[in-house]
Amino acid sequence: MNTVLITGCSSGFGLATAQLFLDRGWHVIATMRTPRHDLFPASDRLHILPLDVTDADSIARTIKDAGPIDVLVNNAGVGLLNAVEGTSIEKAREVFETNTLGTIAMVKAVLPQMRERGSGVIVNVTSTVTLRPLHLLSVYTASKAAVNAFTESLALELEPFGIRARIVLPGRAPDTAFGDNARARMGMDFPQPYGEMVAGIFEQWQTSTDPVTHASDVAEAVWLAATDPASPMRQPAGADAVLWAQAV
Repeated sequence: MNTVLITGCSSGFGLATAQLFLDRGWHVIATMRTPRHDLFPASDRLHILPLDVTDADSIARTIKDAGPIDVLVNNAGVGLLNAVEGTSIEKAREVFETNTLGTIAMVKAVLPQMRERGSGVIVNVTSTVTLRPLHLLSVYTASKAAVNAFTESLALELEPFGIRARIVLPGRAPDTAFGDNARARMGMDFPQPYGEMVAGIFEQWQTSTDPVTHASDVAEAVWLAATDPASPMRQPAGADAVLWAQAV
């Protein structure tokens, strides 16, 4: 039975992805900072583990407890919605620690077993804002664009060992908690001169009738990246993501 380890499974994309793999007969290692067993139906193919991707000891414990891993899905991430003037270097480091360095740390942790086995897949979930820039997301976009570049280079060095690396790029997902969490991270550092711009952007998002991305779209894209060797390096997830990717 194939085993997938997915980070950031407490909500949104990670939760939907874990449930999809579980529904399709896989052994699922669902990880999150604070384990919640109430999120999933009981299953002997489900193992919920605590994981902080910014903590080396936490990563080591999780990998040890998980056992052999066929597919790693790096989904854990934090958002940051603010003008760069309102973003402290400390907050920027926090975003990169989770989104970028956390991804790299998880990859490093699973690679030895995949390399020795001669097989494995790594799927890194980033964002289509790396394809189409949007206001107030410069630091977040930079953290995810770094993962895109990392993954594409990683794929080249892992190919001789039978390991694949792929990128899934979700679009805007208003039905998840991610956007609310990103706005909350603005705190009191929000720069007053940008107030009119921000108000206009929020109003535009709230009244938009453009297609959006749903958690189920991302789960299906991750499934394709994980199970189809012919899947593209960059897989857009969601109706808006597909349109953005085509426009690039």
